[in-house]
Amino acid sequence: MARSAHKPKPVSLALQGGGAHGAFTWGVLERLSECETLDIRAITATSAGAMNAAAYLTGFEKDGPEGARAALESFWKEISRRGAPLDALMPSSAASDFMANNPFTPWTPHSFATAITSLLSPYDLNPFDFNPLRETVRECIDFDAVRASSVRLFVAATNVETGKVRIFEEGDITAEALLASACLPQTFRAVEIDGVPYWDGGYLGNPSLFPLLYTEAPKDVILVTLNPIERAGTPRSAGEIQDRLNEITFNASLLGELRAIAFVQKLLNKNLLTKAVRSEYRKVNIHAIRGGESLRELRLESKYDTSWPFLSELRDKGRSYAEDWIDTCQPLVGKQSSLDIHQDFLDD
Repeated sequence: MARSAHKPKPVSLALQGGGAHGAFTWGVLERLSECETLDIRAITATSAGAMNAAAYLTGFEKDGPEGARAALESFWKEISRRGAPLDALMPSSAASDFMANNPFTPWTPHSFATAITSLLSPYDLNPFDFNPLRETVRECIDFDAVRASSVRLFVAATNVETGKVRIFEEGDITAEALLASACLPQTFRAVEIDGVPYWDGGYLGNPSLFPLLYTEAPKDVILVTLNPIERAGTPRSAGEIQDRLNEITFNASLLGELRAIAFVQKLLNKNLLTKAVRSEYRKVNIHAIRGGESLRELRLESKYDTSWPFLSELRDKGRSYAEDWIDTCQPLVGKQSSLDIHQDFLDD
């Protein structure tokens, strides 16, 4: 008698934000959706990660994994189409070699735009609140499908007034929630939802892991990162300093949550918690597809590069990294973590 097929292993995804670098996560999702041994049951995401998650669920609810892949490609094609006029202001990947050796690098169009936004806010520069991402989200995301999905989605945004993270889920996930999660305050006006202003979720949760820990989400969490944690050397130019500050800022909340998880896991493993307290926590297995390592050489301004060749290149990198992870780490899902949190993320 033929052996019955093994059931796919349930997993949760945690998707980091990173502007156009989110195309790397597109490639990761594309490859994971082809893996018949995994079953994605929950996603926590921020900014570009949230956009990817919503596009994935839009297609998945209609036509399964194949529909998810088609919806992701449609979303990123629309991002590229609507972003084309802005590419003239940003150095494209094709010009990266020139930019690396340009003696006037501090005076790139991107640095000039950054200087302007340090003096004038989007309320001054963008009185009509123009946001090409808004139309892309409304056209490409089916929010009825997202909200009806059996895959739980958690989207993080920053409450401007309280300075606390807001997690949108279920019926609260709307176009405004996604735009709030991706709202960089130097570029766009705060997104108001029920009279409350929100900024990019990456300041307080990039992504937020705690929604996965306090729900019935699968205990195996696959973290997809876009920002490098470590970078050797001291930044010296204004651009290098800004790039590194951006990386540190948008990794800080994630490292804090990972530190807390590592601490609790240590207490659980050593049976240092009382039975009553222990029942409130559970062990989780952490895995990571670390896109930040492959994107380390890209400058901050490349997060605004929406040219199709650049986005396609990032997608291919995401697929490749996901393929490597499936080959090396996927067998550990359901058994143990495939990385050491302290060694891979926290230790100096």
